[in-house]
Amino acid sequence: MNTPMPTREQIEELVSYLPRLYAKEFPPIKKWHGGMKDNEDVIIMPRSEYDQVVQQFFQAVSAECWTDMDYLNKESGKMLQNEDAIKYADINQLKAMLTYCVREERFCLGHWASMIESGKIRLILERLAELLIKYRIILHLPQNHNRKYSITTLLNEIRYNTKG
Repeated sequence: MNTPMPTREQIEELVSYLPRLYAKEFPPIKKWHGGMKDNEDVIIMPRSEYDQVVQQFFQAVSAECWTDMDYLNKESGKMLQNEDAIKYADINQLKAMLTYCVREERFCLGHWASMIESGKIRLILERLAELLIKYRIILHLPQNHNRKYSITTLLNEIRYNTKG
């Protein structure tokens, strides 16, 4: 099943999460719950309480335009293990990797945090930004940003003002 390609605005929306997800001292998980026995000796399944920014990001990534139902056949998990594969990925490969990131949380609690903390999401978002630069598109950051950034300026600002 083919899904629509993301628009420039949808790419810009994801890229705009870079400074928020990679702000210094940003904890993707606010708190872990469960993982212990209750009063009746029943073990409560652990679950993570993600920061609102992480939840919003993965909600945006869950949009149809970012979904690749064939992501497993494209070996998206292997691509994520290879920085060069991410750095040179095309939009379809990035969609497959993002779908993998979204769906793996169902099978591995804390996967979203792992993808953020390991820098995989950062590399994907930087690649998306580079693809926008390639097409000479200007990024407009939403809501809490009141000035117009070129993506190059945004990436430089992020590299100097955030961790990793």
